[in-house]
Order: sequence, then C-alpha cells, then structure tokens
Amino acid sequence: MAFLNATTAPSFADRLAALASTFEARRKQRRVYRATFNELSSLSNRDLADLGISRSQIRSVALETGRNAA
Repeated sequence: MAFLNATTAPSFADRLAALASTFEARRKQRRVYRATFNELSSLSNRDLADLGISRSQIRSVALETGRNAA
C-alpha cells in the first residue's frame, strides 16, 4: 500500500516571509500617507480649494493615497 504525505499548511519560513512582506507594504503605505498628509496640511485654504479639497478631507485623501501606494 502506498502512502502520499503532503503538507497543506505553509511552512514557518513561508509565514515569516509573508509577514515581512506585509510589514514592508504597510510601512510603504504609512510613508506615503504621512508625506501626503504633511504636504496637504502645509497648503493654504486657497491652494486646497484650487485642488477641490477642503481641510476636513485631508485625512481621507491621504488614507486613500496610502492605500493605493501598495
């Protein structure tokens, strides 16, 4: 009788690599978020209005930009 043994769960090394990859992606998103947030915050209300953004939208615009960076 023949037996076939196959592991279906990812190995520890695979899980560690996935964790590192996720961590790097989150760091990149955070860097883009902070850069966008700081840049938009430094603009005057008039400059923001020219872009079609109100001051209350800065956070949401920065979050969206960060999510799209990954």
